[in-house]
Amino acid sequence: MIVVVMGVCGSGKSTVGQALARRLGVAFHDADDFHPRANIDKMAAGNPLNDDDRRPWLEAMALAMSGWEDNGGAVLACSALKQSYRDLLARGAGDVRFVYLWGTREVLLQRLGARGGHFMKPAMLDSQLSALEEPSGALSINIDEPPEAIIERAVAGLSMESRSMR
Repeated sequence: MIVVVMGVCGSGKSTVGQALARRLGVAFHDADDFHPRANIDKMAAGNPLNDDDRRPWLEAMALAMSGWEDNGGAVLACSALKQSYRDLLARGAGDVRFVYLWGTREVLLQRLGARGGHFMKPAMLDSQLSALEEPSGALSINIDEPPEAIIERAVAGLSMESRSMR
């Protein structure tokens, strides 16, 4: 199984994804590591990415995901804002599950303001919120609680999904 921890910037994808990967005993990957330099420079300058910018990034992740299942699975932290992005990612492997971390704009801005040294600036939040197509069929978790509680919800929800698929 590959778990994609998704949501807009500031939702805690990396923090939750790393902890979830440890709990599941699988590798963790961050979508930020798949961005070409031009995308990082564009976002660092405060300019949102468009679909043309995102396509090679998504294709690189889908290609990488095709090998992760063979290695026991993985967790990927990725915004996966649109259904078409999630569809492209899911093509990369057989058993892909999405965990959607969501919160209010106020909570997200507060988290982004407390985060330093990241290329994604708080001003970019609104562009991500407007691009976001909330997923159907994903395990949806409100981020307005401690990371430990979020991880427990994710583990329990993924476990229930696995049982119901048998």
